[in-house]
Amino acid sequence: MSTISASGTDVPPAEVPDYPMTRAAGCPFDPPPTLHTLQEQAPISRVRLWDGSTPWLVTRYEDVRTLLADPRISSESTHPHYPHQSPATKERRRQSRTFITMDDPEHARLRRMVTATFAIKQVEALRPTVQKIVDDLIDAMLAGPKPVDLVQAFALPVPSLVICALLGVPYADHDFFQANSRLLVKRTTTPEQARAATQQLTDYLDRLIGDKLAHPTDDLLSALAGRVRGGELSRHEAANMGILLLIAGHETTANMIALGTLALLQHPDQLARLRASDDPKLIASTVEELLRYLTIVHSGRRRVALADIEIGGVTIHAGEGVVLANDIGNRDPAAFPDPDRLDVARNPRHHVAFGFGVHQCLGQPLARVELQVVYGTLYRRVPALRLAVDPDRIPFKHDGNVYGVYALPVTW
Repeated sequence: MSTISASGTDVPPAEVPDYPMTRAAGCPFDPPPTLHTLQEQAPISRVRLWDGSTPWLVTRYEDVRTLLADPRISSESTHPHYPHQSPATKERRRQSRTFITMDDPEHARLRRMVTATFAIKQVEALRPTVQKIVDDLIDAMLAGPKPVDLVQAFALPVPSLVICALLGVPYADHDFFQANSRLLVKRTTTPEQARAATQQLTDYLDRLIGDKLAHPTDDLLSALAGRVRGGELSRHEAANMGILLLIAGHETTANMIALGTLALLQHPDQLARLRASDDPKLIASTVEELLRYLTIVHSGRRRVALADIEIGGVTIHAGEGVVLANDIGNRDPAAFPDPDRLDVARNPRHHVAFGFGVHQCLGQPLARVELQVVYGTLYRRVPALRLAVDPDRIPFKHDGNVYGVYALPVTW
């Protein structure tokens, strides 16, 4: 590949690489090789998106963290130069805006309404519930036929059951909301499909909010309905928030469970270290390392500069789009020695898999508890767990804004 000029502005159009990029064949856990090249040679450079726009791509860990914490960088998705991931995500955000694509003070006002539910103390109280869900699903899996698709039998139900209980969404509707969620996190989804899926989810959550207004229970949707009753939220805002929490609450963790399991199966020495120990510190370290190593939100954090910003010898001008590549940032050797090696004892809590700054992932305490319970339980209870197909037959989500596998056939 030709060297990309750090200035970005004088790069011939033919030399601006398309983003996102394709992972190398046979390296499903690693960021695309081009990202490594850019990180070494031109860590802040132009890339081309699906709509022909050429925002800045930031690839070094320290620069990613610095910009994510900079108030001159906006998350506002209505900005004309916001670098949307795909036509579908642009349509979805036009139709259903949430606090993750807003700036303060509106971002803070809405986020504060649900922050307490995801506080560490509140989430830790859910650990026995998560443990029972995990154990029950493993019991059912062990009692059934094999091989089995771990995605459908385990990885997807675990976080779906948890977030449904937390929100007050009937788990019986999981086929409906999972199917629509899948459309909304795929880059290949058309705007028309995204519009229809968003409308179906909006109507569904609005009905649930209506039910909670009439018959409140002890769940998060009832709390949001209470704020609607008090005039703090509109029903549309409450439904949008419900969609965000429902999708984020199961899609990301489900992919981490399945892809993390595959990564461990493909690194048997690391799996053996985890399986041989019941030390909560090693389990927690494994979670952090897999979050860093896999970084399943692999299409970057999207922002727009509100003012001129000098960083890494480059001037990002006001109004220009910025893509902060947290996947390659988490493989930066300046922040993580030997970054392409999976080491469950590393405990890299400073990774940026959950983002950084005021917009870092609200649900990260819940995701950590779920993953700690899963990684601390599944391989101990099913010690002979192994792939039931050749690794090259596993379908990866190369077309998704969230990376993972569509299926993971396993046996024991």
